[in-house]
Amino acid sequence: MAVMQSGAPESPRLRVAIQSKKPTEEMKRQAASALERMLGLNVELDGFYRMAGRDKKLEPVAERFRGFKPPRLESLFETLVNAIACQQFTLTMGIRLLNSLATKYGLAFQSDDGIHHAFPRPQELANADIEDLRQMKFSYPKARYITGLAQSIVQGDVNLDELAALDDQNAVKRLCDLKGIGRWTAEYLLLRGLGRTRIFPADDVGARNHLQRWLELPEKLNYETVHQALRPWQDYGGLIYFHLLLKSLSEKSILVV
Repeated sequence: MAVMQSGAPESPRLRVAIQSKKPTEEMKRQAASALERMLGLNVELDGFYRMAGRDKKLEPVAERFRGFKPPRLESLFETLVNAIACQQFTLTMGIRLLNSLATKYGLAFQSDDGIHHAFPRPQELANADIEDLRQMKFSYPKARYITGLAQSIVQGDVNLDELAALDDQNAVKRLCDLKGIGRWTAEYLLLRGLGRTRIFPADDVGARNHLQRWLELPEKLNYETVHQALRPWQDYGGLIYFHLLLKSLSEKSILVV
């Protein structure tokens, strides 16, 4: 799928092009559903902008990226594998690992501009060779966590879809019962997988640093002090997380706004 935005900023439209050997109406429905979720198209931000308009600290960054919708990954399995890959790594290194994983194990699709790979599904990683993952620069623990999670899903021992019915605290507890999943990974899934935009993954060191610089605080933040600092915006922690990430990327000229 390719997505292009057109129209005036006040009334934008998205044009979606699908390449397929056998396009069907069901495929179009699935594509629309996936894009609505992944691009946050149905997320209402009126309350966030009303609050930002009354907040001298938040208003500049909210206005700079006005129209941004909080993105989600395609599946909860992909979200967890993303998080595991990025544990204790830079985002750039984590993405390299994920690209290698997709190229090796993801379904291939030939298009006019080359071969593309889908993100691997649990059944494609359940029997992945640990040594192959090591060659991609995954550590032994990460390789075992990823293949073990895939095996548990394939065997029916783990059903990630059940997390949607749990509140934040119980969802984090359920996730932390899985090998390789800690508090940061669990909160990352709540935000990036379930779309709970109140969640700020407070164990994310980079996000803490973004918050500290934005608030011009003299001391480093920890998990508890992050939540204290976010108290004025506690219902919008995840949106703060995303906006500060965009701010950082634009300052590094990785993102041009």
